[in-house]
Amino acid sequence: MARDPLRLLRATAQRARAVVPSPFRRHRSHPSPSAPAAAAARLIRRGRPGHPLGLDTSARPRPLVRAAGLAVVTVIGAWMGLLVVGSVHTSIGPMDTRMALRPSFVGGTRINVSPLGALELDSHHAPVRLDVDVDRLDPVRSEALVDHPERLSGLQEEVASDVAHGTLDLAVRSCTAVVFGATALGLAVYRRPRRALAAGGLALSLLAASGAAAYATWNPKSVLEPRYSGLLSSAPSVVGNARSIVTEFDVYQQELARLVTNVTQLYEVTSTLPAYQPDPTTMRVLHISDVHLNPAAWHIVESLVRQYKINVIVDTGDTMDHGTAAENGFLDPVSTLGAPYVWVRGNHDSATTQRHLARRKNVHVVDDGRVVTVGGLRIAGIGDPQFTPDRSVAASGAAAEHRAGERLARAIRAREAAGDPPVDLALAHNPDAARETDGTVPLALAGHVHHRRTEVLPGGTRLMTEGSTGGSGLRAVDDGDPDKVQASVLYLDRDTHRLQAWDEIDLGGLGLSKAEVSRHLPAENAPGATSTPATG
Repeated sequence: MARDPLRLLRATAQRARAVVPSPFRRHRSHPSPSAPAAAAARLIRRGRPGHPLGLDTSARPRPLVRAAGLAVVTVIGAWMGLLVVGSVHTSIGPMDTRMALRPSFVGGTRINVSPLGALELDSHHAPVRLDVDVDRLDPVRSEALVDHPERLSGLQEEVASDVAHGTLDLAVRSCTAVVFGATALGLAVYRRPRRALAAGGLALSLLAASGAAAYATWNPKSVLEPRYSGLLSSAPSVVGNARSIVTEFDVYQQELARLVTNVTQLYEVTSTLPAYQPDPTTMRVLHISDVHLNPAAWHIVESLVRQYKINVIVDTGDTMDHGTAAENGFLDPVSTLGAPYVWVRGNHDSATTQRHLARRKNVHVVDDGRVVTVGGLRIAGIGDPQFTPDRSVAASGAAAEHRAGERLARAIRAREAAGDPPVDLALAHNPDAARETDGTVPLALAGHVHHRRTEVLPGGTRLMTEGSTGGSGLRAVDDGDPDKVQASVLYLDRDTHRLQAWDEIDLGGLGLSKAEVSRHLPAENAPGATSTPATG
């Protein structure tokens, strides 16, 4: 009997060892009976999403959230990489420049010519913009060009080669920059090499896609229609005048060479900017409208007349606000602006205003289809049939404007039927009236709506609607955003009187000093055009 307790104790120990394995034993591949309980305990501690026993409510990010996070890290890291190390210094002709890619919603190219200002080109549409900063002009190379003008003949090939090498270096440097930036930020955020490398690879893919989009939308002719800002807005000759653009700059490399040459000349003249050099075969017409009693407008017009050597000023009305005789003194400067002044009545201009202007020296009033010849241009116009400040008369609306435009068109056709020379310009204050002249003149000018628009009508007439040269007058203080002061310079062939190009001038409104000039070419004058549409 004494042996029975001992036998029982041994059996109990054996069963205990079977249930609780020794920690010194090697772990077997099959799970022990207690594995499900241990797994459940781990799930409780980790709080796996969706588990009924989970006590921790924080869930792991979903795949879409993780992908979005990776994309944000990639974009920010790539952007930081471009800012820090994504630029190259290269020489373009006699200039030392810095080229860089920058994130952008619209793309394009910006050439900064410090301290003169900048030129912006619609060169491509992609989420990256090319910035070219002119750091300095190399004195040795620039003096060689000035002292030996014959070297300019080879400048085109030199500039093209320099730009090609600089662009290639920039592409390699930008790829390295975005990969480095995205990888470094990914490693700092995730602390996992695999995630960091994924961010770098995604950044490289995004840059390659942006490069493909830029290549697909590349527009080499964008250098023919730049936008100027800063001091360059007062020196449109930086890319030549309208005549030379049409006849000479038919390839991208030629335009780059001319740009480099003129920038060199700008730096050589340190005290003043070079004056605009007018082409003797080109006529320049300054189109203004809707001055609305803003006295600053006359100073702006006078400055533009001097800067652009304007031949004719055309005002499409609303020079006044109420058209009263008390406002007539505001019109005194029109006789001394430096160029002949052609005027058509707007809906804020009264008959009193018209009679006063008709007596002024150097002023030509057009109305009822009458034609005046100013500077060789034959100009017809009709005054606005409505005088809206007169509240005793109900406004007739668009129907009256269309009828006035039809009278103007009939007068132009009757003149041609009589064998008189064709009319070059048709003037009306309201665009609705000007539209009725479609097919009778090559160019019609209007205003009234206080924003600029250019369109070619079905009959071939180009209608150019000007913004407010007076910045909408006192209306500019009605809200927090002052209206721009707008005017346009039209370049016309002296022989055919057809439009060659035009500059759109935008000046900051009240309290602002920003200036911008955009150059535009009609489609028929763009390089590669084979014909000019006729207007019957």
